[in-house]
Amino acid sequence: MRLSLLAVGRLRGGPMAALYDDYAGRLRGQPLGPLALREVEEKRPLAGDALKQREAELLLAACPAGARLVALDGGGRALSSERLAETLGRWRDEGAGEAAFAIGGADGHGAALLARADLTLSLGAMTWPHLLVRVMLAEQLFRADSILSGHPYHRA
Repeated sequence: MRLSLLAVGRLRGGPMAALYDDYAGRLRGQPLGPLALREVEEKRPLAGDALKQREAELLLAACPAGARLVALDGGGRALSSERLAETLGRWRDEGAGEAAFAIGGADGHGAALLARADLTLSLGAMTWPHLLVRVMLAEQLFRADSILSGHPYHRA
């Protein structure tokens, strides 16, 4: 199963980029991986709902056809690492060739993206910087891969 991280904004160099690259680089084999990063940006000076709607359009356009879509959102379901691995494993076993994880802009996701999502996922009640969310998600995807393959990285 291939994985995509769809994100509003650009991740430039620095410690967060290095951490993201480290975890994303570990996802090269089976059962999950690789992890492709697809970044989108709206250059026009939109605000509020207009910006959320436009970012949703850009993220949906970046989503691979037929992919299971996961929207990261504070109002979503909080899953344990094991439950996330179980969900991804089930999707893979059902024949899903790809899962895409969408990280929205500062104001969250537009309604069209949330309506299209197969799962709305929360990383907890706290607010996280979007660049750090990329790292946290990449680590959790590597952890899910480790759980599914029986690798000792995950210790529960």
